[in-house]
Amino acid sequence: MGIHCRLAVVLAEKQMSLTELSEKTGIALNNLSILKTDKAKAVRFTTLTEICKALECQPGDLFVYKDD
Repeated sequence: MGIHCRLAVVLAEKQMSLTELSEKTGIALNNLSILKTDKAKAVRFTTLTEICKALECQPGDLFVYKDD
């Protein structure tokens, strides 16, 4: 229950690898991996901004609320 990260889905839709996203954003691969596997407890707005710029998406594309 709660907020879930859809980074894996968006990356697949954009046909982009996690490594490519890391190179485009300057965000460490291990930090992106935590987001991709939906294990992050928090996300900085600066991180979110860089991801949205690189993926040409909105924050709402990356997160969903699920009431399990």
